[in-house]
Amino acid sequence: MALRAKGFAPHQLVMTATPIPRTLTMALYADMAVSVIDELPRGRQPIETRLVSAERRDAVVASVGQVLDGGGQAYWVCPLIEAQDQLELAAAEQTAADLAAALPAHNVGLLHGRLSGAEKARVMQEFAAGRIGALVATTVIEVGVNVPNATLMVIENPERMGLAQLHQLRGRVGRGSAASHCILLYRGPLGAVARARLKAVRESQDGFHLAEQDLALRGAGELLGTRQTGDQSFRIADLSRHAHLLPAVMARGDRLLAEAPEEARALLRAWAPADTGHISV
Repeated sequence: MALRAKGFAPHQLVMTATPIPRTLTMALYADMAVSVIDELPRGRQPIETRLVSAERRDAVVASVGQVLDGGGQAYWVCPLIEAQDQLELAAAEQTAADLAAALPAHNVGLLHGRLSGAEKARVMQEFAAGRIGALVATTVIEVGVNVPNATLMVIENPERMGLAQLHQLRGRVGRGSAASHCILLYRGPLGAVARARLKAVRESQDGFHLAEQDLALRGAGELLGTRQTGDQSFRIADLSRHAHLLPAVMARGDRLLAEAPEEARALLRAWAPADTGHISV
């Protein structure tokens, strides 16, 4: 109680590394104070991110071998557990077998969602202890994994993943003092949106900047619904360009509702879509 009395204690604290567009929009519209930590923890280095065509997969495997030979560890993330005929996507089971054959001097582990909780914990403990050099996994390693000795992240088919997911996966490396690298092993041809996503990840490690890019690419979705993508029904405003105006707009709207409710209702009828109950500008 004495500690609480010494300073301001918020009723709610929300923390995120990569806000998705809808989350970012809801945060901007709510009465929330936002603090941004824009520095790496002491001793950490930025992660170098490269785009590499799947045609150079053998060269990437060789890079993994070099990291392991130097005492480091690596992740290799695949979108599927097992191969599917109708999808030309990398499968974790086959990739683990390929890496084990190509790198016989090193232990290759496999981690995916079909394993039991005990087996997943065992594999992660082996990897954290350094007894597994290369860990092939699905996106189950997206959060909650901290192995400072892992310095290389390979993500296959990144063109099929979202910005937030790519940023979170990349964050599994770069957790120690050694230089770390992330290879986005894409399969072409790339569409315009996929190309823009990969370019954004390559050029920035700022989660808020990536969320803004995601907002511009995917749209904010619904504030009063469940849809997390798509454009909102604003007549003029564009959140990706006008976000800096929101605090003033919110204050003006609150004052208008308090001082001139009839004018506020008239604005609501004029500007809000028929299927919503909020003012849209």
